Amino acid sequence: MRVAIYDTTLRDGTQGEGISLGVEDKLQVIRRLDALGVAFVEAGWPGSNPKDVELFARAREVPMARAALAAFGATRRGGIRPGDDANLNALRDAGTPVCTVFGKTWTLHVDEVLRVTRAENLSMIEDSVAWLRANDRRVIYDAEHFFDGFAADPEYALATLQAAARGGAEVLVLCDTNGGRLPHEIEAGIAAARALGVPLGIHAHDDGGCAVANSLTAVRAGATHVQGTINGYGERCGNANLCAVIPDLELKLGKRCLPEGSLVGITEVAELVAEIANLAPDDQQPYVGRSAFAHKGGVHVAAMRRTAASYQHVDPALVGNVSRVVVSELSGRGNVLAKAEEFGVGIAAGAESRVLGAIKAAEARGFSYEAAEASVALLLRRQEPSYTPPFRLVDWKILATHAGSEAVLKVRVGDRLVHTAADGLGPVSALDAALRKALTPDLPRVAQIQLHDYKVRILDGRLGTAAVTRVLITSGDGVHSWSTVGASASILEASLQALADGFEYGLVQHSAEPAHIEERTA
Repeated sequence: MRVAIYDTTLRDGTQGEGISLGVEDKLQVIRRLDALGVAFVEAGWPGSNPKDVELFARAREVPMARAALAAFGATRRGGIRPGDDANLNALRDAGTPVCTVFGKTWTLHVDEVLRVTRAENLSMIEDSVAWLRANDRRVIYDAEHFFDGFAADPEYALATLQAAARGGAEVLVLCDTNGGRLPHEIEAGIAAARALGVPLGIHAHDDGGCAVANSLTAVRAGATHVQGTINGYGERCGNANLCAVIPDLELKLGKRCLPEGSLVGITEVAELVAEIANLAPDDQQPYVGRSAFAHKGGVHVAAMRRTAASYQHVDPALVGNVSRVVVSELSGRGNVLAKAEEFGVGIAAGAESRVLGAIKAAEARGFSYEAAEASVALLLRRQEPSYTPPFRLVDWKILATHAGSEAVLKVRVGDRLVHTAADGLGPVSALDAALRKALTPDLPRVAQIQLHDYKVRILDGRLGTAAVTRVLITSGDGVHSWSTVGASASILEASLQALADGFEYGLVQHSAEPAHIEERTA
């Protein structure tokens, strides 16, 4: 059985706090969702704001290979004809092949929000759907608050669905709009609605943490249409997360949602939409998160080295993700050996135990290697008998005044001892400038290495200014990016440790580093 995926990221998803997309952003998302192969892409509510007016005008020119574009709006207002309703006219004029209209199912909303008679509400639903059908539009009907309405007055809730079916809706979508219903309630509502003989859909919000489970339950109960958003974006606690729903349907329930071979693109889509929305990706998001297939515990990694299925519920390649081994104080020898293999570093027998001991000792002092895999790579390389670092720090000094900072460094580069100084706006800036000045004459590749990010964390604030500080630095050369870590009671020493490791890794890395070293970007 095929399940039609209806993406509402551009409408319901943008109702989430902190999300605002421009017209070009939305057009880019439309194109990528069409390439992914969802059945419907809801572009927004035409006429609700100038951006959506422009979007629908420009979206007509976007060639859609797989998805049908949908416009969203409400049923007509009470007491007027459909042809006189501005909202319905805007839906028709949007020019999309599909119009999705929502109506009231819950008597609370009919009586207290719309304040029309219950009979008039039924007419509003049927008239609106029928008018759009008469204007050559496919119509999807969203039964707002269906499950709350069904709990309050089952007979009336089903009557609203019958009104939409009489009007000609091709799918009746049952909405858990407040997001508080549980799977068994979804199952009961779907079972009652199936008697109408019209295809059913589900639209779930996540206020009770059950949006994905409720969507899957609805499909198992007979729904053939699922609405949701990429990354679960949406108002309040968000919508059903299509990045979990789609893999669950395809890989666990055997329901085809996307064209064959398209599921592998879902991780890239998740990252792209997060990037466009200017939101940090959720690393622990199922299937598509960076940590979804990351393994940290020593026992787990040891088992994984024998059979990947021991601690992974699916092959990450099926969703375009990768398996990763994380090194930390919880690691075992298997973690270190796995990282050495990933980095292509050959270490002597027993060297992994020395590296593991160094990692555990360093983490006890405040280091953390989970997000600093370039520092792990250097720990491993330094175990190679033939490894010679491109430079060594000998000594350093900082002079800071209100006008700026000066760093003085002694660095051994090959056989030379370089003694140099440089100014900066702050002490870390001065250290960076001085280190570059010392290294560039002999190691010109340093000029390509740039600082991308600098994060500082105080590990125990109760110690005040004597607390250990952890510094994480992300560097890059325009092709690769990598992260290194330092830790010390001196923020400057911690910064210099991470900074120096960043330069060393950039200088010794091969032309093509393993994918897990690089920052994943859309």
